[in-house]
Amino acid sequence: MKTLKVHYFQHIEGESLGSCEIYLNDPYDAQITTTAFYALPPRAVLAREALPSIQDVDLLIVMGGTMSANDEQHYAWLSAETSWIREYIEAGGAVIGLCLGAQLIAKSLGKTVQANPEKERGWRQVYAVPQTLPDSFPVPEVFTVLEWHAETFELPDQAIHLAYNDVCQNQMFQYRDHVIGFQFHPEVTPKNLQMYFATLDEDLKKYQGPYVAEVAETLNVPAKQYTAGNQLLNQAIDFVLEQTKYRRGNCRVEMLDSVLG
Repeated sequence: MKTLKVHYFQHIEGESLGSCEIYLNDPYDAQITTTAFYALPPRAVLAREALPSIQDVDLLIVMGGTMSANDEQHYAWLSAETSWIREYIEAGGAVIGLCLGAQLIAKSLGKTVQANPEKERGWRQVYAVPQTLPDSFPVPEVFTVLEWHAETFELPDQAIHLAYNDVCQNQMFQYRDHVIGFQFHPEVTPKNLQMYFATLDEDLKKYQGPYVAEVAETLNVPAKQYTAGNQLLNQAIDFVLEQTKYRRGNCRVEMLDSVLG
């Protein structure tokens, strides 16, 4: 049986795929590779050959980051990354975008990324947009997830608007049947979250406002707080892979307790 080849674009040193890493290994037994953009000199102009061949990737996951999707002046490699994402989407590849990743997807499809009216950081409720389209990804009516963003994006043309909240209208979208973008962080685990707060000092200083929770309040939650986002991400992976014919068997979507370490 064909090995599932997963590639992720990483923008923060030490960041893993979070909750979905174990899911990609069991049941998918995936081969996982990465492009570590964070390790590049900021002004490095990245050659196309430095990125994977389109045909060598079955699933692309574009991770979050502290930079803006508009920061090409400071991070020259963003242009090459955005171009590759667009090329991969047009080739019909399965894509998941997380926070900055969703913004980069929108930008690659010709849409604007700009400041959100308010910064969001902490555990927030998100609401499903009622759907009538039969091929839309199913989203729970209300769920709680980890937010950490200062910017937002315009929905790509013909995208399905999947979720929103009172602070940020575009929380989740589907493009065609093989791309899903999350403005929030469904992949986060306690280990991930502790790493963010321990290492992202400069980013922490930028976050003030009525929708920015205190660090202790964000960290001191039960393990089950992470379940809704983790499960939703697993389901999204199944969904985009099924559309691109890479789904391997009937996989149960469940929270793996071992992820929460």
